[in-house]
Amino acid sequence: MQDDTDTARATDSVHDRIERARASLTGPQVAIAVALVAALGFTLLFVQDPMLHDSLHNFRHSAGITCH
Repeated sequence: MQDDTDTARATDSVHDRIERARASLTGPQVAIAVALVAALGFTLLFVQDPMLHDSLHNFRHSAGITCH
C-alpha cells in the first residue's frame, strides 16, 4: 500500500517545484544562484584559450552543450 507521500511525489510537476522554490528561497539566495549561472555561462561560452577550452570540453558535453 502506498502512502500519500509516494503519490504526491509521483504527481510532482515542474510547476510545483517552481512554486516550492518561490516560497522557500530568499532574494539573496536567488541572486547568488543567478550570478553563479551567469558566471558559468560566461566561462563556458566566451573563454576560448585553447588549453582552457580543452579542459572545459568534457564539462560542456556533460552539461548538454554542443560545442562542435
